[in-house]
Amino acid sequence: MQNILITGCSSGIGLETALILKKNGIKVYASARKDKDVEMLKDLGFETFKIDVRNKDEIKYALETILKNDLKLDAVFNNAGFGQPGAVEDLSVKVLKKQFNTNFFGLHEVTIQAMKIFRAQGYGKIIQHSSVLGIISLKFRGAYNASKYAIEGINDTLRQEVLGSQIYISTINTGPVTSKFRENALKKFNKNITVEGSFWEETYKKELKARLETTEDKAPFNLPASSVANTVLKIMNTKKPKPRYYVTTATHLLGFFKRILTTSLLDKLLNKI
Repeated sequence: MQNILITGCSSGIGLETALILKKNGIKVYASARKDKDVEMLKDLGFETFKIDVRNKDEIKYALETILKNDLKLDAVFNNAGFGQPGAVEDLSVKVLKKQFNTNFFGLHEVTIQAMKIFRAQGYGKIIQHSSVLGIISLKFRGAYNASKYAIEGINDTLRQEVLGSQIYISTINTGPVTSKFRENALKKFNKNITVEGSFWEETYKKELKARLETTEDKAPFNLPASSVANTVLKIMNTKKPKPRYYVTTATHLLGFFKRILTTSLLDKLLNKI
């Protein structure tokens, strides 16, 4: 039986992926940052760990326990992350560091600890959850864009460094998917962005907050969280997974436009989204 450690399983994509993989006979170690979410996962029948990806000791304990239980690790899915909205000029360095500490440095810590195991056993799969925003950038998403671009860079490098081995690095570029992402992003916006006096004050109040506060999934080509979960399942069931998987039509379209349009034309197109 294959096994996998998944981060960020409190809801949305992480939880759906854990459920679908478990249903398909894969042993899932589902982790979450908060105690209440760990208890929820236990109630669903998962073997669980409390992992805040910013805490290297929690990651180490989880991986050591998995090895003790199963004597191997087949894969990790680096899914934990959040979005910090706000114009670049309104992002403090402190806030930007918080975005990177989870989305990039946390992902990297899981990756390098898992790599030690994979090098020792001679095989393994690292599945990195990037985004369509690791391919193209949208306004007011600068912190999130930057963290996902960083993931792209580290993945592109790591793939070259594992060439010829049985270790595979797969990047998932997810477009609009139903989850609590927008709800959590609104909380980060309200906490970390000073609206009053900003050059973007009127836009924030009339457009951005309204978009974040809506409970409807109005984004074109929106798909359920299972679309990502089924992609992870495909990777798990593939002997030699691809280096990159696009999820949603939006990702395919925007990735295509990135390749064929000039930077100026692409900026004009993206600015309308």
